[in-house]
Amino acid sequence: MRTAILIPARLESERYPNKPLVELNGVSMIKRIFDICNQTDYDTYVVTDSEEIASQVPNYVMTGKASNGTERCALAAKQLNYGNYVNVQGDMPDITPNMIDDVVKYLSYYPIATLFADMPKIQQYEPSTVKMIRAGDQALWFGRGMTGYGDWHLGIYAYRSSALNLYPNLEITEEEKIEKLEQLRWLKSGWQIGCTRVDFNGIEINTPEDLAKWKQANEQVSG
Repeated sequence: MRTAILIPARLESERYPNKPLVELNGVSMIKRIFDICNQTDYDTYVVTDSEEIASQVPNYVMTGKASNGTERCALAAKQLNYGNYVNVQGDMPDITPNMIDDVVKYLSYYPIATLFADMPKIQQYEPSTVKMIRAGDQALWFGRGMTGYGDWHLGIYAYRSSALNLYPNLEITEEEKIEKLEQLRWLKSGWQIGCTRVDFNGIEINTPEDLAKWKQANEQVSG
């Protein structure tokens, strides 16, 4: 079954406007993520409503406005023809091809799949990090304000096309609005989300402070 990688990106982020265009070692973040994803065997597209973002990459799908990345991926899927889709969020500059392969494999067991890693203790008390509660390989809940949880939810999902196509029709609940976490729409609608652990030592860039941490870490590596 054919699989495509979709990287949803927009300029009007509430927490960090113009985030996809910030430079990481001289390359925009969106292009860095696209280039990594493009190392896989899957077709890769940036999905956006911004011509400025689209101009950064060779493959893109233009959509209208969307309430979140999953909804934007669902809009793009209407213009494409794949059996499975991977949503790599545009704040994951340290994504690896192996992580993408791992989440795709989990679609053999669940209609929706995601990844998690061990969260450093200090991040377990930061409201910008997304923690996950799970039972075995099934995600039960996601939250930012929760503290002391060691499962770090990473910004990558895989969907069977039959599931993704239904997403825009699901109810938007108060929990999704409060937490600003799009995956809660699936859980509140009764869908099961599979999850598998990966090793991840990277940084998700959600805020300008995260960008500073990324640059400091990568200066140390290059030095």
